[in-house]
Amino acid sequence: MRSSREELSLASPEKWHPAKELERFRRRVDDLLEHSGFEQHRLKNWESSSLRPAIESFVNGDQLTIRVDLPGIDPESIDVRVMGGFLTVKGSREENQESKHAQYYRRETRYGDFERTIQLPEGVKAEDLNATHKNGVLELTAMLPKEGASKQVKVQVHKPEDAKPAGDRER
Repeated sequence: MRSSREELSLASPEKWHPAKELERFRRRVDDLLEHSGFEQHRLKNWESSSLRPAIESFVNGDQLTIRVDLPGIDPESIDVRVMGGFLTVKGSREENQESKHAQYYRRETRYGDFERTIQLPEGVKAEDLNATHKNGVLELTAMLPKEGASKQVKVQVHKPEDAKPAGDRER
């Protein structure tokens, strides 16, 4: 049986980040407190001030696609930059003036500034990226350079003649 830590590392191709784990833990504690009837307004300053839009990136053939979930964010306020092989998406979600003083029964929407940065595959340049924004999702696409396009390579394994089968080795 695998531990949840092992399953988490195997399921995620991203590098492990302690801050991400703390945020996930905070959400689980929020859910636990909510289900146990704990009153939300007693949790002073527990809410994370960070807005962290979800990102997915994938390669299909020779096309790179990057999607950033940005619901409720004005496309005009989104800043997309490429520098040193890294793509950075920055922006802000502003809270409506009338909702600032409302008494909430439940509040999960985050407001404020955000910034996400991911490394681009080698050879992808800023001028290669095309951006569209539809239904709250920013989608960036680019053709991968020929040397960066994914291809399957058959690896041949040669067994030395004097090698013993794995089960026959002495310990």
